[in-house]
Parts: sequence; structure tokens; C-alpha cells
Amino acid sequence: MATFLHRVAHWAFRRRRTVVLVWVAVLAAVFLGAVNSSEAPEDSASLPGIESQQAFDLLDERFPGTEADGAEARVVFVAADGQQVTSTANRSAVDTLVDEVADGPQVAGATSPFDAHAVSEDASTAYATITYRTTADDLTEASKEALAEAVERARDAGLTVEVGGSALETEPAQGIGEVLGILVAAVVLLITFGSLAAAGLPLLTAVLGVGISLATITALGSTLGFSSTVGELAMMLGLAVGIDYSLFVVSRYREERAKGHQAQEAAALAVGTAGSAVVFAGLTVVIALLGLSVVGVPTLTKMGVGSAGTVLVGVLIALTAVPALLGFWPDAVLPRRDREGPRRTRGRRPGRFGRNRNSSGNSNGKGTTPAGTARTPWGVRWARFVTRRPVAVLLLTVVGLGALAVPSLNLRMGMPGAESKPTTTTERRAYDALADGFGPGFNGPLTVVVDVKGADDPAAAVTGVSDRLAGTGGIVSVSPPHFNAAKDTAVVSVVPSTGPASERTQDLVRTIRDERPAIESATGAEYQVTGTTALNIDVGRKMQDALVPYLAVVVGLAFLLLMVVFRSILVPVKAALGFLLSVGAALGAIVTVFQEGHGAAFFGVEETGPIMSTMPVFLVGIVFGLAMDYQVFLVSRIREAHIHGEQPGQAVVTGFRHSAQVVGAAALIMMAVFGGFMTGGESMVKTVGFGLASAVFFDAFVVRMAFVPAVLALLGKRAWWLPGRLDRLLPRVDVEGEALTRRAPVPNNASGDDDRRESVTV
Repeated sequence: MATFLHRVAHWAFRRRRTVVLVWVAVLAAVFLGAVNSSEAPEDSASLPGIESQQAFDLLDERFPGTEADGAEARVVFVAADGQQVTSTANRSAVDTLVDEVADGPQVAGATSPFDAHAVSEDASTAYATITYRTTADDLTEASKEALAEAVERARDAGLTVEVGGSALETEPAQGIGEVLGILVAAVVLLITFGSLAAAGLPLLTAVLGVGISLATITALGSTLGFSSTVGELAMMLGLAVGIDYSLFVVSRYREERAKGHQAQEAAALAVGTAGSAVVFAGLTVVIALLGLSVVGVPTLTKMGVGSAGTVLVGVLIALTAVPALLGFWPDAVLPRRDREGPRRTRGRRPGRFGRNRNSSGNSNGKGTTPAGTARTPWGVRWARFVTRRPVAVLLLTVVGLGALAVPSLNLRMGMPGAESKPTTTTERRAYDALADGFGPGFNGPLTVVVDVKGADDPAAAVTGVSDRLAGTGGIVSVSPPHFNAAKDTAVVSVVPSTGPASERTQDLVRTIRDERPAIESATGAEYQVTGTTALNIDVGRKMQDALVPYLAVVVGLAFLLLMVVFRSILVPVKAALGFLLSVGAALGAIVTVFQEGHGAAFFGVEETGPIMSTMPVFLVGIVFGLAMDYQVFLVSRIREAHIHGEQPGQAVVTGFRHSAQVVGAAALIMMAVFGGFMTGGESMVKTVGFGLASAVFFDAFVVRMAFVPAVLALLGKRAWWLPGRLDRLLPRVDVEGEALTRRAPVPNNASGDDDRRESVTV
């Protein structure tokens, strides 16, 4: 692997104009394809294998011409203090609104609250239901404006009018996530490298990769069903991994130049070594993302495929475009001291990143350098601290992350609805008004689809089902049945006594389904439970059931890959255990903030509740891939030092000396990119951004910087043990670049053993 990538980088450096032109041509081609492509489809709500989806499909079949997921507006009227909506003036304003909207475009029906008995007991609140013949995404601006204008006229009449449902759903406030992430990344890179060019190159290549990926996803949107959500995830991941992968290569290039290599050879060595780590780190991310297909949710599968393609583009750019750009400006990414020419450094041995040491090259052997030389890097000092106290550090790490993970045991999954929106939105105000006027369960009614195709008396069968449901504890009311034209299917609406996010509502849905055999036997009718509330419950259960198989597939494949990379059994086991610690802590933090509400106000979360159903699987997949980035890059440097003759403890120190600062910078960049998405107004986006940022923090700064070196120090040489038969069977990929070291020795012995033992500034 290292030798092949070495040749690729040599070619890219020599043919730099060709490489850059090819990437620009690819960007132009996919951009043209995106411009001429059809509009991206909406996110599919289809979830095979769950009862709610089967009921939706039955509704589409038995009620032709209407869509089960058609747009709906629930217009809520609240009378002023001391008044009633049934007063003459208020009733006139409500009827006027209903009549105006009923004649609007795309409207299937408009039901007055006075005809549907949709008035609260104290007559302070009422609601009208407006249904449309199409989905919310297909509603025209004319339809939305007609409803909005009618609402404003009703408000002018003195009523408080709010609109819930999907028809006028408020777009979440757009944050500055991408811009903030790039700005923070630029600052981190500038501090890390001390060079504008070195900081700018990873940003440039990351933006190039994201541009190509987003344009490709848009161009293939109508063909492969990629929605806008796929592009948003791809952009978030593309920025993070694109910057990181280029950062790894540029960092190694500076290191090789500091050892005395010429620019072309330094670029080739950087890609052959750090590039090998990038390849395998990228493969683990791709495995994790493609593994989302195991869950069985089409939307997640498409998100995984689109994001995996973005990661592959980032890897290819790091291996080809980065050495090509280094060929145009070979010295620009170096520290200023090295760019000033050889005269300033003649007679002095270059240290890492060009910071010179005492010309004698001596070290006192205690982690400090002679007077007048640079201070010991923080990564070296920290690694020595951990290797001297591995048991204490390991116990503290495991106990600390374990304590943070405890709240995840109370994880409740669901899909946040209007209750999670800010109170500045009309949907949230409509939700609160309905809860006050009709009870909390009114915002989450259950839809029961009754199939009486095989019943002798369809009307009596439906009545029997309704009566049995009405007698179930936890149900407030059951609406009159609504039959289809063939009279073989009816729909009834069941209002629970508790809110849609309540655990008691989940228990109620389970109870209704458990009673089904007895009810069907007594009435001769079959029924299924659906609606938004039931759908969210079913999705949560499906995600929970899929989590363990998904973990098994992803961790199993990644274990095999890491075993090939590190030629060890215990190192991949350690990587998997560390990942579980970081993910558990991240899930615990999510539950603490977004479910239990501790510190929620600090993050702008106005209402807490269940965690988005897809979040745990989503978090596991993405964080596993990103965690392996740091695992491969950090541990490959430790193994590189070990196979070059260093003792296990010293190899850990050397690996940290070469990679701690880069891994820390990469983690900060990822945290900035993910955390930037918390600036948006959507609660679900905040949850995703917070979860990913906290997981990266725990994994990079706790697991990789403390857990990993402590375990390696305790295992010693046993960490690199591999049974002889397995050693012969596994392919050798040489991710450490051992073959390159033999072929291209460091000029003037600049990386001899004494150099490994010295403490230099990173």
C-alpha cells in the first residue's frame, strides 16, 4: 500500500497541472449535471415492515384519490379572555375563514369546528381542519397564501388564530454552521501550522471535495432518490473529513521536509505513510456509513450511500490533489524559518516542522532539552505521564466515561413534533392552545384503519371496534367512523389522555394492538393503528431492534480491517471498546440535555422530550467511522516507531510526539463543523450537532489521548501479538511505510535513533 501510494504521489507531483485540471473538469462536469438535473425528491416516509406503514398503504389503496400523507392544516381559534368562540361575532369570523379556505386551490375539504363538535367544553377554544389533495412539499404558494390571508383576517376580527399541521410549517431558522465551522477550522489550522498556506490548503481541498460531492448528489437526486437531507449530511461530513485527511498529509509533508527530503520525495513519503492511514481511516468511515443499510430504512440507506461517496472523494483528493498543489508551492506550507532559505539553517539539524535544535543534537534524557532550545511538546509530556501511571489513567477514563453514559440507559426514542419547536412559531402556539383547550392527547391522535371487507355487517363491525376502543383505559374519545366509497374500510380517530411523547401513550398503542385478536374475533373486522404518534413509536422500536445487528456488522467488518492494518488482535479489540465508551458517553450527554433538560436553555432548547429515533443508529455509524480516523492515524505512528525498534512505552511517546497535535487539531475542526450546526433553529439538527461534537470530544481527547496509551502501556509487546497462522494469512499492507524507509533513508541521518529520543516542539 505505502509503495503504491508513494508512486501515485510522485506522479501527481510531477503531473500537477494535469491532476488539478482533471479535478476542476470533474467539478465542472458534475456542476453542469446538477444544474440540468430534475428537482430532488422529498424525504421518503416509507418504512417497510412496520404496522403504521402498512396502514398508510391500506389507506392509499382503499381511499383512492387521497394521500395518507397529504398536507393538513389545523386552524386553532382562541377567544379573548372572558369570551367564547361560540359568540355571534366570533362564530361569524370562524365560518368566514372556513368558507374562504374551502374554495381555495388544492383543498380537499374544510371542516367547521361547529359541525365537527371541535369546540372545547368551556367554549374558549375551537379548531377547524383543512385537508389538501397533495403533500406539503407539493403545495403551491397560492394555496399557502390563501390560507395565510384568511388567518390574518380572522385575527383582525379579534380572535387569536394559530395554525398547526404541515401546510404552513415554519422553516427552521438557518444557522451559520458551515461558515462557523470553516472559520474555526481556519483558526485551528493557522495556530497548528503557523502558515497561511498550510492552513489554507486543507480548507481549499475540503471545499473542492464538498463541491464535487454535493453537485454529484444533486445530479443523481432524481435517479437514486437522494433528497436534500442526503446533501446536508454529506456537506457536514465532507467538510470534517476533507479537512482532516488533507491535514494529515500536509503535516507529514512538513515533517519529511524538516528531515531534509526534497519536496517531491517529501510529498511522496507523506502520501505513502499518512496517506495509507487516510485510506484505511476512510474505509472504516465508508463501512460504517454503508452499514446503515442494515437498519432497513430507505432514507438512512440513501444518506449512508451519499455520505460514503463524499468520504471517498475526500480520500482521493488527499492522495492526488494535495501532492499536486504542494508541487505548485512546495515551500509555502513550511514554517517561515524554513522558507527563508538554507542559509539560516546551515550547520543546524532541522527539528520537526523546521524548528531547529541545538546543533549538537544532545538531550538530557529527562524530557527537557538543553538551555536555549525549544520546550518539550505537550503531546510528549502527556504521553510520558500516561505511560508512567497507566492503571490510574485507565481507571479514571473508564469510570468517568461510564458515569457519563449512565443516563443513556433511560433513552426514550421518538420523533419530536410541534412541541419541540420554539414558542415563536405558530405551530408551537397551536399545539399549546389545543393542549390547554382539549387535553394533551389531542395533539397526538391515533388513526385506526378498520378493514371490514370480510365482515357480514360492515357498519356493525366498525361500531363494535369503536365501542371496544372507547372502553380502553387511557382513551378520551373515539370519533365517528369515516367510510370509503366501497364501504369496506373505515377510519376512526382515537384521542389518548396523554401527550404524543408520553410513555403512557406508547403503552396505550401497545395495549390496543395486544387486544386486537379478541376484538377481531368478536367483531369480524381487522384493524391497524397508525397516525403520526403511532408511526413515531414504530420507528423508535425499529431503530432499537436494528441497533445491535448494525453494531455487530460495522464493528465486525472494522475489526477485520484494523487487524489487517495493525497486524494485531488486541489493538482492534481495544479500539472497539474505546469506541463504545465514547458513544455511550455521547448518548448519555444527549439524554441529559435534550431529554432530561439539564443545561437545555444554554443550547437554546425550549422543550425537551424523546430523542429522535434515528439518532442512536446515526450517531453510532458516523462516530464509529470518525473515531477510527484518530485510531488509525495515532496508533499507526505508535506501531511505526515500534517496528523500527523502539520499546513499547517509548513507541507510545514517539507516536504522540508526531501525531498528538495533529489529532487534536483534527478533532477541534470536526467539533467546530458539527457544533456549528447547533446554531440552527431546528431541535433535531441541534441534537445531531451536539451529539456528534460531544462524541468526537470524548473519543479524541479522552479515549485516544488517555484510554489508548494507557492500554498500550499496560499490554506492552503483547499489544502487537498475532498468531503465526493468522500472520501468514493476512495480507501485508505496510501502512507504516517500512518499505519506504528502506528505499529512501533520511538525508544526513536526520531521523536517527537519537532524534527519536529527543524532545522537540511540535
